[in-house]
Amino acid sequence: MRKRLLVIFMVLAFANFMFTAIAFAQEEIADEQVAIEEVTDEQVVTEDVVEDVPFEETSQSGGLEMFARKIVGSGLVDIFIQGGFVMYPVLLLLIWGIATIIWKIISLNYAKINLNDFLGKVIPLVESKKYDEALKLCEETKGPVAAIMHNGLLKVDNGIEAVEKAIENAGVIEMAFLEKGFIPLSTTINLAPMFGFFGTIVGMIRAFGDIAAAGEVEPTIVATGIQIALITTAAGLAVAIPMQFFNNMFLGMVDGLVMDMQRGSEKMIETLVENK
Repeated sequence: MRKRLLVIFMVLAFANFMFTAIAFAQEEIADEQVAIEEVTDEQVVTEDVVEDVPFEETSQSGGLEMFARKIVGSGLVDIFIQGGFVMYPVLLLLIWGIATIIWKIISLNYAKINLNDFLGKVIPLVESKKYDEALKLCEETKGPVAAIMHNGLLKVDNGIEAVEKAIENAGVIEMAFLEKGFIPLSTTINLAPMFGFFGTIVGMIRAFGDIAAAGEVEPTIVATGIQIALITTAAGLAVAIPMQFFNNMFLGMVDGLVMDMQRGSEKMIETLVENK
């Protein structure tokens, strides 16, 4: 459990740092563009930028931007900046989804065991009515299969019906643990394209606003708005598509674990019935 929390914390910390770095990079570029537009003389521009921007702040912003470009690439940082404010919620959804994926991979791999080997050890103990040893083996074995069989063996003295009821109750609890994480993935899959389409609308509004201000239709006038629309749409789909892939993969892994739980519980009940 501690290892899983540590991995998730490291991913979130790294993603948060990257998010901050990109934000600083966007602010730096915006400030430089404003400074260039306000000053016409090249020499005066250079002097004003040096005087208005402290050396430490400039170095910090430039360092963060360079770090972000080295980690994710200059192309991705430029695309993020060009996409506008809609890219920030898309990035947050990406961070949330990646953290959930890492947690699900760790938890599902922890839950998976070699069922045949486990049954090969515990079933002979049940046949010999060595229930204490079987309980100890279940306690030492990870995963939901061992958990539900452990709960069933605790009720073995109360009859087969009590064992079946205990297994059923334990199965419901284990299924709840296995299904954790699918809601965050589904939320990311649904919201990322919606934010992308929202960015599309924002970009088209800007494009038509530029046309209205210029009074004519020129490709260069609407290029910025259309670029925003396309970038945000692509970003939303780029986040949703891999999340959908991992979501389907995790569903398959959970189905496999459920089948193992059914096989293990049925085998144990059959053994108990045969060796009353």
